Amino acid sequence: MLRHLLNVWRLGVKELHSLRFDAVLVFLIVYSLSYAVYMPARNAPTGVRDASIAVVDEDRSVLSRRITAAFLPPYFKAPDSLTVEDIDREMDAGHYTFIVDLPPELESDLLRGRMPTIQVLADATAMTQAGIGLGYVQQIISQEAGVFLGVPATEDPGPVKLVVRAKFNANLDSPPFSAIVNLANNITLLALFLSGAAIIREREHGTIEHLLVMPLTPLEMMLAKVWANSAVILVGAALSLQLVVKGLLGLSVAGSVPLFLGGVAIYLFSLTSLGIFLGTVGRSMPQFSLIALPVYMVMIMLSGGHTPLESMPVAMQRIMQFSPSTHFMSLAQSILYRGADLTVVWRDLAAMAVIGSVFFLSALWRFRRTLAA
Repeated sequence: MLRHLLNVWRLGVKELHSLRFDAVLVFLIVYSLSYAVYMPARNAPTGVRDASIAVVDEDRSVLSRRITAAFLPPYFKAPDSLTVEDIDREMDAGHYTFIVDLPPELESDLLRGRMPTIQVLADATAMTQAGIGLGYVQQIISQEAGVFLGVPATEDPGPVKLVVRAKFNANLDSPPFSAIVNLANNITLLALFLSGAAIIREREHGTIEHLLVMPLTPLEMMLAKVWANSAVILVGAALSLQLVVKGLLGLSVAGSVPLFLGGVAIYLFSLTSLGIFLGTVGRSMPQFSLIALPVYMVMIMLSGGHTPLESMPVAMQRIMQFSPSTHFMSLAQSILYRGADLTVVWRDLAAMAVIGSVFFLSALWRFRRTLAA
């Protein structure tokens, strides 16, 4: 047993040395776990941030000026002033996400106890921004009207009082969401491509023949590739979470980082095994890339990270239960967003371990056939 463990350790160290001299893969690792996590979260928000807005002030009153001045950064840009005749042209041109039309006699109608109608136009092609932003616009207008009339913000004249609490992301900011999703997606990408590239690299460099004449078993070779590539990604993920997500982006993590990294380790066991399986199918790096890329895209798009799993067809929900990415995304969101502990995420951990074992045995069977050929 000790000899087998030493063989796995030494082969893994050999994998790390080979990876160190592969400049392309080293760059891919550093880029995927640093800039590719930071840039979308910081510079490509999906929520309401600097939304373009214009106001058509047909009332020209104190209240209308208060409402116009209430649209402030960072959620909105400084409002532009338009006329009624400009509305259709500006919306067709896509110059504004929101246009607020304040009608004539707005202030006087409100003071007389009437209920004036304010029209808000939203460019719904920016789906997330329009959906969240309409709520912000309504809240700002209602708050300014209440302050103008001297009505406390807590009072609701209607028969039903609706109180909304946005859990785990009170301001509906997108950077925490996009940073974690990008980190999870890049972990998936690296696990597939590093492990598959390790098989291709052995074949292209001719070192697979050297391994065949050594007293090594296919199981030892596979275990070495799994632990070496997983260790690199695991260390990179830990550094990315600490330095990029928590450091540069300044985002807080609600749950246990060690528990999350434990989940990452099990997930990497699944994905590196799948990568090795795909690496035995492809005969060259371009061919492997054409095989692995569709697998990667399906896994991340249907994992529940970009869209809720519950919104998918029932048949697709059941199929994606056999994908480790679905359970990993659920685990990552539960721990990092909601502060879940082991009692909540153990099912996802167990599912990833079972799926990973199936992937590993399948890859080992395929790897043995490849070596025999």
